[in-house]
Amino acid sequence: MSIASSAVLVSLNISVWPASKIDREVTDQVNNDALATHDASQTKKNLFAGTHLRKDIEKFAAKCRVTNIKLTLPWADKGERLLATKLFMEHKAFINQAEAEFNGLCNRFFTAYNQLVQDAPTRLGKMYKAEDYPSLDEVRAKFGFRYVYSPLPEAGDFRLDVSNEELESIKATYEQQFQTRMVDAMREPWERLHSTLVGISEKLTDEPVTDDDGPKRRYHESLITNAQELCGLLTKLNITNDPKLEDARRQLEVTLVGADIEVIKESPMVRESMKAKVDSILSKFDW
Repeated sequence: MSIASSAVLVSLNISVWPASKIDREVTDQVNNDALATHDASQTKKNLFAGTHLRKDIEKFAAKCRVTNIKLTLPWADKGERLLATKLFMEHKAFINQAEAEFNGLCNRFFTAYNQLVQDAPTRLGKMYKAEDYPSLDEVRAKFGFRYVYSPLPEAGDFRLDVSNEELESIKATYEQQFQTRMVDAMREPWERLHSTLVGISEKLTDEPVTDDDGPKRRYHESLITNAQELCGLLTKLNITNDPKLEDARRQLEVTLVGADIEVIKESPMVRESMKAKVDSILSKFDW
């Protein structure tokens, strides 16, 4: 099966108006009071202080970007990411829900916008300036949720009016870049797995207790559930069907079978046994 049938490219772009301005007068006053140079600090004012409506959009957009990164692999320097076809339906469901929620949050903000502008002088005091607030139509244009799915071409389809020799050179360069990007993309699942294994190993390391009244190491359910979730995700992110990655993933999956966080909390022997298994996985592969 070709790589082109195993993955697609996805580009997700979410724009949110930051709604903040540098207040030059306050900045100058702060720097003067501190006996500092004019560029020692900058004072930014939040145009919508006292309300969370715009901030809610910003937080949600950040959450969407994190989910998109989680479900995809790096590809281009910016914009496009590699999405395994096995994860396409899950990603599309996430995108559909995220777009609807994003638009809902934006509409709440747009509905309240004129009133928020009227309230701004009270909330900002002397920092208020009417010219900081665009019209509602201008504000709407500052928010956007855009995404594009596109096929992953394995060979450059260049239709250029150049010599055959130059065309072959262009194609060869493209192929080399394609292979480099694929290697970089497939490095990330290894890095995610390695980071998880190292985190588990470090967490299960029992440190000598010198003070019975001192803080004890804490164990949370996420120690197990995050690793289990990654094991499930890696079966779909392994676009090239790397047998070594699948072997490492499977070994962690087996290690987690029957793992109980309450038993891990109470039993040094169980922690030692699980740590040994995790360390064994770390020692077997060229990370």
